[in-house]
Amino acid sequence: MDELELLKKHWKQEEAQYPHVSSNDIYKMILKRSSSIVKWIFIISLLEFALWTGLTFFLKDSKNAQHFDKMDSDYLIIPLTVIGYVILAYFFYLFYRNFKRISVTDSAKVLMENIIRTRRTVKNYVLFNLIFMVISTVAVLYIEFDQDQALIRKTQAAAANGDIFMFYAKTILIVAGVLAVFAGVLLFFYWLIYGLLLRKLNRNYKELRKLEM
Repeated sequence: MDELELLKKHWKQEEAQYPHVSSNDIYKMILKRSSSIVKWIFIISLLEFALWTGLTFFLKDSKNAQHFDKMDSDYLIIPLTVIGYVILAYFFYLFYRNFKRISVTDSAKVLMENIIRTRRTVKNYVLFNLIFMVISTVAVLYIEFDQDQALIRKTQAAAANGDIFMFYAKTILIVAGVLAVFAGVLLFFYWLIYGLLLRKLNRNYKELRKLEM
């Protein structure tokens, strides 16, 4: 039983042997826990960004990366990268703002509103990462089909043999399968990390609703 549950138990006991704990004391405990959770959401989002950035630089010298770097992709990849970084920076700002708002909250009602806002921000952040992964994959495929000579020859050969539909269908299925695997791993990571924090935050929200009744 954690400290908050212990306080609640003592608060409800009519003849407790411990000093009386008011609803305001319980609120302060919930506020402290909520602030800590949102702080960790902000920290983990920054660590996640550092992880993916580090992997990008680590894989930069790989064969596939060097092959792609030889293509004329800056016109598409650079704007896409800039947009991605700008949106991520905005999410980091939102996480930090949510943390600061919760830290100075002075009422249960406002704290509940801030918890709802934080949950919505995290869900939008996860959704953005998944969508951006799909868009980035489509952009890379477009460049590959447009400039990779080996792939262009395979496409032309399939068209000459009347198998162009099957060629594109197989390509789409393979890419969709790989994307599904990566999306599944990413969602599991988010469920494991952010989901755990959000579940704790949701419990705090329910406790606040009980205090407001």
